[in-house]
Amino acid sequence: MAAPTTPFTFQHTPQLPEILAELGCSLVVSTYQAGKVIVIRSDGERLVQLPRTFEEPMGLAVDGDRMAVATKHALVLLANEPRLATSYPRQPDTYDSLFVPRSVHHVGALAVHDMVFTEHGLVGVNTLFSCLFQLDPRFSFRPVWKPRFVSALAPEDRCHLNGLALEGGAPRYVTALGATDAPGGWRAGKERGGVLIDVASGEIMLDRLAMPHSPRVYDGKLYALLSSSGEVIWVDTERRQYEVVHRVDGFARGLARCGDYLFVGTSKIRKQHTFGDLGLAGRREAFCGITLLHLPTGAFVADLRYQRTCEEIYDVQVLPGLRQPGLLGLHDDAYRRALSTPEQVFWGREREGDD
Repeated sequence: MAAPTTPFTFQHTPQLPEILAELGCSLVVSTYQAGKVIVIRSDGERLVQLPRTFEEPMGLAVDGDRMAVATKHALVLLANEPRLATSYPRQPDTYDSLFVPRSVHHVGALAVHDMVFTEHGLVGVNTLFSCLFQLDPRFSFRPVWKPRFVSALAPEDRCHLNGLALEGGAPRYVTALGATDAPGGWRAGKERGGVLIDVASGEIMLDRLAMPHSPRVYDGKLYALLSSSGEVIWVDTERRQYEVVHRVDGFARGLARCGDYLFVGTSKIRKQHTFGDLGLAGRREAFCGITLLHLPTGAFVADLRYQRTCEEIYDVQVLPGLRQPGLLGLHDDAYRRALSTPEQVFWGREREGDD
């Protein structure tokens, strides 16, 4: 457990390192409030974290050896290069994988929330324009879908579209904080005006939700988070009803699964925040961290609680099969020297002067 004077100090229940080790996975978490993407891994007895600097990171997407990070003005695409991991100059023979930035797509300040890798490339939630978009190297973004109730694409955050779930490799469900079509129209009824939408049909499946985020489909079942009530829900898509699986202490946002376990991100809400007028704001029992639940029963298993520096989490993703992952951020020049081809890898040197 980290020393109490260091940044990103946390406490956790004793069994969490063992569970992560048994699952053979690590976690990656984004916190735009602290400006970090944090890798959390276990050595079987303790948790180790790697905070890496990105500009206000929010949505994360992970698919095999690919990772994407949505920052304030750009999307950063990273690739896992295990061959570079073992020879990382600063810590050789430490990591079993190493995610290295490979491209930056300058989208502008779109407030990109959830993202997913699909058979057609990276698709994300463009909250500013109230639409789903596809990454296109020729444009800031290529719109691919918008809710029926949004009459036009405009940089006005009309409904605060935020969450995105895949099913069968394609976008299937989205969440928004209101079925509204005016600039910032969702704000007036944000605490209980949320909606869950079927992308394929365009129909609103559930409404009057408590700030829904992070929809996910696991084994054919749809789950989501009701952020302002801290509820993890299972959605019966045929009956268009939901059941509460568990309630966590905090603003619930960020959901991932590994095996029989769900990892749920929770945040504190500051009074000066956009959501600072919620009943949850300033509540003493709310904490920033990750709650681990047993998926088949919904039972609490373990948690991790940040005590310093980190107060809000946006996304949580699992890195399956990676026990000691490393990650390089854009504010560390090490990524500039991480050179790879299909056949070889090298750690280069910075050029000195002009040639």
